[in-house]
Amino acid sequence: MNLRKYIRDVPNFPKEGIVYFDITPLLAAPAAFQYTIDMMAERFSDRKADKIAAAEARGFIFGAPLAYKLGIGFVPIRKPGKLPYETVSVSYDLEYGTDNLSMHIDAVDKGENVLLIDDVLATGGTAEGMVKLVEKAGGIVSGIGFLVELGFLDGKNKLGNITAEHLLKL
Repeated sequence: MNLRKYIRDVPNFPKEGIVYFDITPLLAAPAAFQYTIDMMAERFSDRKADKIAAAEARGFIFGAPLAYKLGIGFVPIRKPGKLPYETVSVSYDLEYGTDNLSMHIDAVDKGENVLLIDDVLATGGTAEGMVKLVEKAGGIVSGIGFLVELGFLDGKNKLGNITAEHLLKL
């Protein structure tokens, strides 16, 4: 299946000169969405992950059904102040500044293998933040998976030696 035909290019969003790759057409097409989750399950099943962690909001869209399909736990990673229990947090760099991510302190046990999932790998800032967060909690990142990698932004450089894979490269 050609997943690219389900990803819409939106010029000048969120600001002038940026082309936003909109995944909502893929989500609206049941066969394409099912295919995406099935392909991610096939691609990442060998990671021997105990849990999948994903950042809000679009990472949840792929991470939760993938965790279900693989029969493992799901960990939501959110912006500060969005989780009701005690959290661990990290700061990370973005293309235009810094941001923060949080997760519950008991979401990842020391030594657990965690697969990180997100929709798009762009500059790598969010992925780098998720790595730092899981490692700060004592988890081991067993890999990182994306629907799309924007190869021209070279986000894999921020991930060191952690294996990052994608279904589609733009």
